[in-house]
Amino acid sequence: LTLMLGIWLGHKSYFNYKDAAQVQKQFDTVKADVMRFRNHSALLLWGLGNEMENDNDIPETWMAINDLSKMCHQLDPNHPTSTVIADFTPQKIANIIKYAPDIDILGINSYGGLISLPERLKAAGWKKPYIITEFGPFGPWEVGKTKWNAAPEPNSSEKAAKYARDYAGSIQGQPGFCLGSFAFLWGDKQEETPTWFGMFLPTQERTESVDVMTKFWSGKEPANRAPRITTAKASYSPDAGTGKVTLDVNYVVTDPDNDPLKFRWEVRDEVADKKYAGENERRPDAVDGPWLGIKKSAINVSQKMKPGKYRLYFFATDGKGNGASANLPFEVL
Repeated sequence: LTLMLGIWLGHKSYFNYKDAAQVQKQFDTVKADVMRFRNHSALLLWGLGNEMENDNDIPETWMAINDLSKMCHQLDPNHPTSTVIADFTPQKIANIIKYAPDIDILGINSYGGLISLPERLKAAGWKKPYIITEFGPFGPWEVGKTKWNAAPEPNSSEKAAKYARDYAGSIQGQPGFCLGSFAFLWGDKQEETPTWFGMFLPTQERTESVDVMTKFWSGKEPANRAPRITTAKASYSPDAGTGKVTLDVNYVVTDPDNDPLKFRWEVRDEVADKKYAGENERRPDAVDGPWLGIKKSAINVSQKMKPGKYRLYFFATDGKGNGASANLPFEVL
């Protein structure tokens, strides 16, 4: 059990506080949690805040975190303290070093920047250990955008390659500096798309990223492995003014265990109302069309559709609980 205590802390005027009562209330709440869980056999460390510095990287935030860390150490000398940040800038690290020196371990949520994180962290002056509290594929905010502001999603094999590279270099490859990590996300969720962050498909098949992490964690390949997307060619052509679009996509998919594969295509609306971290984001609706009947890993169809923004999704499954996925954003004019 790692207690991650998400708390609102900062300068009282920034949050429009009338006095310090709210900060004191938060302090008392954390203190009560420490008293309750400090002898729990599953406790690893105290996590004081998660990404609460966004728009709040100010001295008062870190001084409040430092006060909490001191309190944790006084009440529980047997467990270290941490605070979790959304990657970092040199200024953010400098603020933590200066205003929260009591923190033992730095927790960092890092996606695109993970491969260079150890070097950047050392250059910023951090000398204590760190934990990677979230890592995974490039986020939608880290990839290029189409002209209609859709983020191209890496396919499941591209994501797996990134998990492997980042874990080997910035987690496993930093003994004594990096103390551990949490892969994101062991499951599935809707955020930007139904497949972006999930290491499992929405239908609960394991993807290649699960294979990668299983081998790192256990030293062994899983008994049955996920399909691999080895090549991808994808394009679309809108016919302006007619509402017609041509989708021409071909994926080469192999299975390491030579299991027979089944293929499925679907089109879904692009998410119109995107939420921060996908919280309460509605999964986009599926759209009927000729793609629903195609059972191969290649598709070439022309279809009249109402103007809008869409994605063409591809899934390959092996019947053994494993799968692969990719998608192509497109626009109908």
